[in-house]
Amino acid sequence: MKPIVAAAAVVLLASPAFAQVTERTTTTTIAPAEETQMREYIIKEHRAAIPPPTDFEVTTGAVVPQSVELYSFPAEHHWRYDYATFGDRTVLVDPDTRRVVTVLH
Repeated sequence: MKPIVAAAAVVLLASPAFAQVTERTTTTTIAPAEETQMREYIIKEHRAAIPPPTDFEVTTGAVVPQSVELYSFPAEHHWRYDYATFGDRTVLVDPDTRRVVTVLH
């Protein structure tokens, strides 16, 4: 009986080591009307576009470097994103993680 208990204990202890590691990717959906309002606000504010940093790719999921200034939307819109413009592309960024949630073209 002891060998069975010992084998069961080894299996239970080893199981987490063999567990698969998965990365969760979330999809952000912005209503077309809100996206239009965001674009209009960004155009009206006319923030200077910057070239992307050499180690940064303008793509969903990328983390915007700390050296890049993020701009906020007005609080009354209740949009939970900040934004930055790299060349001709504006990105919406989660301000908590600095992750690009979508690229506005």
